[in-house]
Amino acid sequence: MKRIVGTKTASHARKQVKSGSLPSSDEALGADLGTRQDGNAPEAKVSDASVGAVAEQGRAEQIALPFAYRPRFGRSDFVAAPSNAAARAWVLDAEALWRWPEGRMVLWGESGTGKTHLLSVWAARHGAPVIEGSRLNAHDVADLFSEGGFRALALDNADHVRDEHDLLHLINLVREQRMTLLMAARSAPSRWPIGLPDLASRVRATASVPIAQAEEELLRRLFLRLLAERQIVVAQPVTDWLLRRLPRNARAIRDMAALLDQAALAAGGKVTRALAGTVLETLLAQEAEHE
Repeated sequence: MKRIVGTKTASHARKQVKSGSLPSSDEALGADLGTRQDGNAPEAKVSDASVGAVAEQGRAEQIALPFAYRPRFGRSDFVAAPSNAAARAWVLDAEALWRWPEGRMVLWGESGTGKTHLLSVWAARHGAPVIEGSRLNAHDVADLFSEGGFRALALDNADHVRDEHDLLHLINLVREQRMTLLMAARSAPSRWPIGLPDLASRVRATASVPIAQAEEELLRRLFLRLLAERQIVVAQPVTDWLLRRLPRNARAIRDMAALLDQAALAAGGKVTRALAGTVLETLLAQEAEHE
């Protein structure tokens, strides 16, 4: 799979757009289900004061080297659950692709539910380039189609496309070439603010499938996987304590793992109950600001 215009997973890219619209750094959401997505909110930050209150416990100064976090988007890394069963059936089933009306599908759901992960798995399976919606433009699309070599295409954050004409152009190209197109978005296509009549007509003719909010067991499994990905060692009593108090959505779980990673790095030690409590207070304060 190759990704153009806003690569989220650098190892998937096999083409660089000379226009400079393809960044060299990894942008990931984490995931949905452990990824930052795009157009998705950036990882939250722990204030120096919050970490310092816990870190100052007579511990000698240490130098910790931060390593870039790379979410894993493999098929085996996706956490299956009833909340994403319908999406998995329509996206991952080998025969489902041929049942998409007009050869298009929109996968939608709130931040952190696994949209980008499923989109990446599908794209890898079908050799589809992945385009970041917020950076979609006609020039890069023309370059991509002139190169060719693919029969499927994926568009992440389709509801963040800046110019409706670019989205309409892409859909028309895919239709003319008899390709398949999988799009991911936070909101249902019926709620996209579309002004162009032709684009509205194309979107109405596109099938869609939602990913629901994660269940309790999925949240637990997701949290443990995110901690493992970041190589953060947290004792089970501390993990259980956090899970009882965290907001019940995948985005909060994702943000908590990121905050713990930052805090443990700054404190230079393991994640204690005291450190976890401080980080939780930071997360809850940020959640309150966003409400």
